[in-house]
Amino acid sequence: MSTSPDRRSFLAASAAGTGLPFLHTLPAVSADDARLGPDVVRLDPEIEPLVRLLEDTPRAKVLEEVGHRVKAGLPYRDLLAALFLAGVRNVQPRPTVGFKFHAVLVIHSAHLSALSGPDRERWLPLFWAIDNFKGSQAQTQKESGWRMKPAVELKLPPAHQAFEAFTRAMDDWDEDAADAAATALARTASKHQLFDTFARYGCRDFRDIGHKAIYVANAFRTLDAIGWHHSEPIVRSLAYALLHHEGDNPAKRDADPDRPGRRNAERVRAFKAGWQGGQASPEATAEVLAASRSASDDELSGRVVELLGKGVSPRSVWDGLFAAGGELLMRQPGIVALHSLTSLNALHYAYQTTVGDDHARKLLLLQAAAFVPLFRDALPARGKVGDDRIDALTAANEKPEAGAVFDALSRDKGAAARLALGYLKGNPAGAKDLIDAGRRLVFLKGTDSHDYKFSAAVMEDYSFLAPPWRDRFLAASLYWLKGSAGLDSPLVARTRAALA
Repeated sequence: MSTSPDRRSFLAASAAGTGLPFLHTLPAVSADDARLGPDVVRLDPEIEPLVRLLEDTPRAKVLEEVGHRVKAGLPYRDLLAALFLAGVRNVQPRPTVGFKFHAVLVIHSAHLSALSGPDRERWLPLFWAIDNFKGSQAQTQKESGWRMKPAVELKLPPAHQAFEAFTRAMDDWDEDAADAAATALARTASKHQLFDTFARYGCRDFRDIGHKAIYVANAFRTLDAIGWHHSEPIVRSLAYALLHHEGDNPAKRDADPDRPGRRNAERVRAFKAGWQGGQASPEATAEVLAASRSASDDELSGRVVELLGKGVSPRSVWDGLFAAGGELLMRQPGIVALHSLTSLNALHYAYQTTVGDDHARKLLLLQAAAFVPLFRDALPARGKVGDDRIDALTAANEKPEAGAVFDALSRDKGAAARLALGYLKGNPAGAKDLIDAGRRLVFLKGTDSHDYKFSAAVMEDYSFLAPPWRDRFLAASLYWLKGSAGLDSPLVARTRAALA
């Protein structure tokens, strides 16, 4: 298979900048494409054989098969593309956009971790994601036998009507019409037009505790990495996921998950001109954090509009929201609290990336504010909820090495957070060492999609926070990261053997 100039440039840049051991040609991958039935969506002919390899090889053998091809010159980006496409074609984002569908949601997080991780371990996240996909593929087949079908060409709207048709279908929660319009958009719209539209629908409701927004961000980020010629099945999968709901059609009722988005869609009209040009305000950040502890979603969203109207920078609001998410994790380390941070990461990325839709940017910020109290109120009552405060976190007197922080994490999360804060206080440039150590432990000991999703999110968001808050935010993240005493994942040895 030939390698395009664009792909060669990408691989050369990756090899030079990150030390990834990629070659520039892809060996032939044998697959009988004729066996692909007419009721299954077909992919780009260039990538189809590799996708089929991932789909058809048994879980017990797939890492070894892929390792053989990597050693023969399989480019990283082709493997990343094939894995994502195999996921969207074989894993149904139902009954919720989560659970088994994490096999798709986590792929970009694994990719980010690989690019940022230690040179010797870069293949581990992607090989872990391949094994994870095989588990979800099997679960989907057991539950429903679902597989993405080709679009119905006769139902596709004309290109000049595609946006109107898509908006109408999404507002009406009409799956068939949305699929047809999404297909037309994938073939004709620019990526910026697509992103602005999908970002707005990804944040409109609180179903699936933020996974819809996470899928929007990760799908588009993955397309930027693998190439937009792969967009059609991914955009179709995304539209299908965003329309997940319980019960009757949400367009015809007033359901709890829809109320914050509907209120905030109206509240965006209260924004004053020039709202993005405010001044940084540590006091406003502290006010957002304090309000997050007791305010309702409606109250916190309204307070954000008031602060922006007083000339506060949106960045100070985001700092308060990220700090609030970190505090929720400190209070109850678990699935719900960690999703407050992975959702904020996705909403913040969408907020930064949306370029042509001012309404969408305002809505994303207000929905981020609404989501924090919703996550707070969703913390499981059966679990203990502490009273820790991120702004009251104190630094340990010791000045340990980064490794000692993760040794302590295996015994006591709070003590590790205090050690981390002491480490950062005594070593202002040491955040990278702490992040690198934490990321490597995820590579070696991560066994769950949330290990990769969470670590990729908080390690990215650390750099966006203002200096007075970023160290506390990173220290709070230790409540979900891996300690050094845990066992290595069994996939580590298998991956290393496959690449030896």
